[in-house]
Amino acid sequence: MKKILLVSLLFIYSLYAKDENKIVVAAPFASVSHPIIHMLKTDALKDLNKKIEFRLWKNPDELRALVLNSDIDFIALPTNVAANLHNKGIDIKLLNVSVWGILAMISRESNLKTLKDFKGKKIALPFRADMPDIIFQELVKKQGLDPKKDFEIQYVANPIDAMQMLILRRVNHALLAEPAISIALRKTDSFPIKVVAPDLYRSVDLQEEWGRVFNTKAKIPQAGIAFLGNTKGKEKLINRFLEEYRKSLIWYKNNPKEAAKLVVKTLPMLEEKGLADSINHVTLEDVSAFSAKEELEFFFGVLKESNSKLIGGKLPTNDLYYNPNER
Repeated sequence: MKKILLVSLLFIYSLYAKDENKIVVAAPFASVSHPIIHMLKTDALKDLNKKIEFRLWKNPDELRALVLNSDIDFIALPTNVAANLHNKGIDIKLLNVSVWGILAMISRESNLKTLKDFKGKKIALPFRADMPDIIFQELVKKQGLDPKKDFEIQYVANPIDAMQMLILRRVNHALLAEPAISIALRKTDSFPIKVVAPDLYRSVDLQEEWGRVFNTKAKIPQAGIAFLGNTKGKEKLINRFLEEYRKSLIWYKNNPKEAAKLVVKTLPMLEEKGLADSINHVTLEDVSAFSAKEELEFFFGVLKESNSKLIGGKLPTNDLYYNPNER
């Protein structure tokens, strides 16, 4: 009887045990994830006998659930979320920062040049209390404005809802991340939507606004890749993953039409031509988290002064930043 029970337990364990030949990567449909899809196509880690499995997270709640309850290895996420998880005791290493510019205003008015020009206006804004909202609030507060009193913010669940509100003329302005901006511009310029949709304009670039009001570079370390769990003994795998991600990021930037065609096969909620347009409007630069520490700490410091909960209460320790040269 005991032997049968033991065999049964071993069988059950084999069903749920982690497949050592599989690497699980969780990511959103945002630009930070698109090089990973190219890595899937090229079977980038085949020399290590590793298959990459892609799991999509659609909102911040799904992201946090995956981190807490899943067997994922790598995750693409906003940098402040990585800091927050680290400060809450999650074993996480931020590996790189690849998205430095993705946010902009889109408007029915062509003459709005700074966020101050949007004072008193109704703005659709996705993902309350996450990256777009965080950066918008920091920028307007730095300019002496109150985000609650000086603007009429209409929070929505996701960028698609914000686009629909623009197209249906329920709002005249929205804060969006690429590729949503380029997709919205494509949609409103095509038949039959063009007949009823308003003219829309690419408006204030929030990264340029950041550089101007904080007197720094027009770049914000917004998103990257992190590793979950202990990195000891995993350095070869992690460094190879980063190497292949860097190659795929370069391919993505240099081949926008082919990249868009590839990405929409995995992420059909995106629109191919708009996605191709967006690649020229995103600041993508693969920098190791260790090398980007100064920019990250400046960004985290701004958030800490405003609302320390956004990063888990304090600046993260050096343990958050993965050093690819450390063995």
